[in-house]
Amino acid sequence: MRFHRLRLDRQWQIVVPLLVAAALAFPAYAQAQDQPDQPAAAAPAKKPPAKPKPAAKPTKPKAAAPAEADPAKPAEKPAAVPNIGGAKPTLLGQYGEWGAYTASPGGKKVCFVIAKPTAAETNPPNRPRNPVYLFVSTRPADKVTNEVSIITGYPFKSGTEASVTVGTTAYALYTQQDGAWIKNATEEAKLVDAMRGGQSAVVKGTSAKGTQSSDTYSLKGLSQALDRVAQECK
Repeated sequence: MRFHRLRLDRQWQIVVPLLVAAALAFPAYAQAQDQPDQPAAAAPAKKPPAKPKPAAKPTKPKAAAPAEADPAKPAEKPAAVPNIGGAKPTLLGQYGEWGAYTASPGGKKVCFVIAKPTAAETNPPNRPRNPVYLFVSTRPADKVTNEVSIITGYPFKSGTEASVTVGTTAYALYTQQDGAWIKNATEEAKLVDAMRGGQSAVVKGTSAKGTQSSDTYSLKGLSQALDRVAQECK
């Protein structure tokens, strides 16, 4: 347990502030469309007709989304990201549901991928929660690669474990406050490999008030996002 607590402390000190920045940087889609010009009002009968306006200049089509982006989504434009500890996270690319980011707090480079659940259920239903995320981080200076972390949006019930299931395999998670990490560090690489080749990951846990949650994450784009941060954080 001491080993996990040390890993957890380091995670909260370095990665969680970046998670907050990443949450603010998650792509926001522009929904506004160009509106057609309103027709000019009709001229009075006794006055000469108004000089017609020149035809509106055709709107320049928007550039296509990058090849690695999810073609089902519109072109994405990240919101501004505030500095965190003097380091501003930079979006490397959006791959399906997964955003790839990098930052250098204190001069130490960190790379991570992050996604929100595509479905979030609670029992009893409709219980309020803070934002929920799953992210995988790499910190070369600490010799940490592909560390899986989860922010569940509520404090976990003290002394309980959570789980993440990919396909038919479930992995136990160590919990503290609203965070969860793989309990057996030797299984982390297996979990990441399973996520690379899987369709979805389901995270289950129990809150301090006894609410059970089940969050489903699409794994579409995860493999490409991990490959991108691996290029950035070697």
